[in-house]
Amino acid sequence: MNKFKLKMLFGIVTTLLLFVEANAIEIKNLAQAVNEAGRQRMLTQRMLKDYAMIGLGNTFKNPKKDLEKIMAMFDDHLKGLSDFATDPATKESLKKQRELWEPIKKMLKEKPTKENAIILQEKLDELLKAADNTTKLFAKQTGQKSGKIINISGRQRMLSQRMANLYMLKVWGIDDPKFNEKMEQAMKLFEDSLHILQKSDLNTDEIDNLLKKVENDFQFFKFMYKSKSKFIPSLIYEKSNEILKNMNTVTGLYAAQKIQ
Repeated sequence: MNKFKLKMLFGIVTTLLLFVEANAIEIKNLAQAVNEAGRQRMLTQRMLKDYAMIGLGNTFKNPKKDLEKIMAMFDDHLKGLSDFATDPATKESLKKQRELWEPIKKMLKEKPTKENAIILQEKLDELLKAADNTTKLFAKQTGQKSGKIINISGRQRMLSQRMANLYMLKVWGIDDPKFNEKMEQAMKLFEDSLHILQKSDLNTDEIDNLLKKVENDFQFFKFMYKSKSKFIPSLIYEKSNEILKNMNTVTGLYAAQKIQ
């Protein structure tokens, strides 16, 4: 087989593997359901962060490609959660998410504008509330302490992206009269939740170390909020992703523990 055919075969196999991976989510237990439902909250805010980066014309870490990936992930997770849910209230909550998501998906595929960014912020906040309700319903079904901790830990992922997209919109020149209020609320909830997690008796040494890294990275956002210097989009993007990565690991570690 010549090199051209080998490259073609490799490309086809790679594409198929990516397709399978993108549609392979299967929720097997409530702890995983809480984790994945909580991840949906984060995705709503990450999509807005990517949208703002594209609008700014900033190509750092390829936000356009990331947005496409995140949109596909939201779709896939929504289907996986819907297939797993048996509780009527949870099913209804997921149905509401789907209804809210479809028009948002169409807007995200269009060329970013400041006018649409303002509309999207409102619509994604509404979707965030629906995703948060779903997460709480799954957490309640566990009836256990670990379900609550997974919920709180997963919410930190969302807050990291929320703080970032608020800054991005500000850099883009979108005048949000509630910027300070939204930022202060997000930062306070993040800090209060971090303290709760740091005191959890479910923590391992690995979790404690990761939470310490998160605490250090969070100082950046506190500094940026107090500083009068110009915001740097790429730095905000990078720091928010560092927190996201570490909190995603922490949430997974909590979810992997035996329900107590």
